[in-house]
Amino acid sequence: MEPESVERKLTAILSADVKGYSRLMGDDEEATLRTLTAYRNVFSTYIQQHRGRVVNTPGDSILADFASVVDAVRCAVEIQRELAERNAELPEHRRMLFRMGINLGDVLVKDGAIYGDGVNIAARLEALADPGGISVSGSAHEQVKGKLDLEYDYQGKRSVKNIMETVAVYRVLSYPGAAAHRVVGVKRRFARSWRTAALAAGLAVLIGGGAVAAWYLLTQPTSFFAETKTREPPPLPDKPSLAVLPFVNSSGDPAQAYFSDGMAEEITTTLSKLSNLFVIATDSAFIYKDRDVDLEDVGQELGVRHVLAGSARRADGRFQIDVRLVEAATGRQVWSEAYDRKLEELITMQHEITQRIVTELGVELIRGEEERVWRRQTVNLEAYDAYLRGLELDRRSTPEANALAVTALEKAIELDANFTRAYASLGTVHIRSVKNGWSRYYFDTMERAFAVTQQALALDESEPEAHAILGFVHALKQEPELAIHELQSAVALCPNCSSAKAHLANALLRKGRPEEALPHIRSAIRLEPFHPSWYILALGNTYRRMGRHEDAIGVLNEYLRQKPEDFDGHILLVAAYVRAGLEERAKTGAAEIMRLFPNFSLDSYEVGAADFRPIKEIWYVGDFFDIRERIRIVDSLRRAGLE
Repeated sequence: MEPESVERKLTAILSADVKGYSRLMGDDEEATLRTLTAYRNVFSTYIQQHRGRVVNTPGDSILADFASVVDAVRCAVEIQRELAERNAELPEHRRMLFRMGINLGDVLVKDGAIYGDGVNIAARLEALADPGGISVSGSAHEQVKGKLDLEYDYQGKRSVKNIMETVAVYRVLSYPGAAAHRVVGVKRRFARSWRTAALAAGLAVLIGGGAVAAWYLLTQPTSFFAETKTREPPPLPDKPSLAVLPFVNSSGDPAQAYFSDGMAEEITTTLSKLSNLFVIATDSAFIYKDRDVDLEDVGQELGVRHVLAGSARRADGRFQIDVRLVEAATGRQVWSEAYDRKLEELITMQHEITQRIVTELGVELIRGEEERVWRRQTVNLEAYDAYLRGLELDRRSTPEANALAVTALEKAIELDANFTRAYASLGTVHIRSVKNGWSRYYFDTMERAFAVTQQALALDESEPEAHAILGFVHALKQEPELAIHELQSAVALCPNCSSAKAHLANALLRKGRPEEALPHIRSAIRLEPFHPSWYILALGNTYRRMGRHEDAIGVLNEYLRQKPEDFDGHILLVAAYVRAGLEERAKTGAAEIMRLFPNFSLDSYEVGAADFRPIKEIWYVGDFFDIRERIRIVDSLRRAGLE
């Protein structure tokens, strides 16, 4: 090489090859080449998505480089997870296991190729890796440790061929105590949807369109029961029931709205933890914010016996709060109170209000609830004020407000390092940023959500919001068993938390457990009458998975009336029509899919190589932790005439 034509650069190098490639070729050359070609396409797709470059693909090997070690390791883990899933569909003797090595080193670059010890070390690490596993060098480990939700098993320093110095070797673990190559339950469509969502949200900024659904709070919830008065109101629960309406800001200063809203939300949060009380979700109650409403109508629309309404203001070191508990059907005032106290008594006052409501409604606490529910979060008023400001900013559901909410909640934690709920709410805000595509570094933001919720649970393991966020993080990371465990904990600790129930239902559905999912998604819909539309998609899909095709068809048609151009809704409806034996309707539905999505290809859909969705709630379809379900859907679509 001529010196003037060569450049040097520091880069992350990924080297991969197939363990036992010669044996596979000897058994069946054509099948091996087909599998190798398909798996190379997986490598190319993931490498491109993680800002890497395929340098060379000699024989059964793949060489790539990345500007970032973090990108290289993250890409390698995702590739191994997808290949593990694909291998699970093959007979054991036909499975193609790649070994991967990653090194950070100085390389020579000529005509796009890379050379030098940096490449050689990556190749030696590859040979040391387990089949289906990943090994990284000490230099790579220094760059990536603590930045991903991974652990690393130190293998010691090794002497490797043609390298003078020994090389520190680390084996990558996908989660504490587990080897990356042992994670086999991951469904590529869910992973792709996650990445697609972040990219699509960025595109949305350019084209001025849409946003992905929020985690807890939706700016424009929709109602399954009715957006008009044409439907029957929901039946009353068989236990005391309540909706806490947003308090009126009586200060006259719009900047003080965070205080009045925060009072109502905090009361709802506390009461939602009670098993023997039915409490409407904040999202649905806040539909009535700044509206002159008849409490009888509110009770009917939300399906509750009682409504708590009030007003709040703060000024000159004091607060004034007026509250009234009303029997919705008759308008009878059950209890009212006017508070005019020093700010130092604010948290005590909230405790008094919630206890009085419990007494007036005759709610019986179960064993252990009293200590957990009435536990005080903070006595630091400045921290509490920052926390309430963070909640209000989060409710705005904009990227600008999201960033300010992070700052406010971090301030609350700085002022009181033991403020459990502030940590949990910060996790919620981070997850919203991930899901809405507001963070440029969504993997890192997701990891921050994971970290702060872990801190919350270290302080108080009975904090339901922390369990819920942790469960959702595990779902995003494609760890369904862990997601289900955390979401079940959240629901047990907060029986009225509609979002936790909906996401638990979705996680169970993804694991092929629709019978368990059904009561949770039904309960979520009942607790949140003005709910995100994906709840209905999940309900319809649950019926479909249970074989209740007529119920599924009715619900999915209702969903498509709300979301007429939704890709997943049309796909699931056609599948339900086919299984119900309604061939003509299935063909009509298939034609509608081709009209709305003219680039649709059944082959691409089958392998998950393309997404045909507009910007929407793309993670809620709920089938694809179970590859057999994808096969069943593809079979139904083919029978409906799609190609």
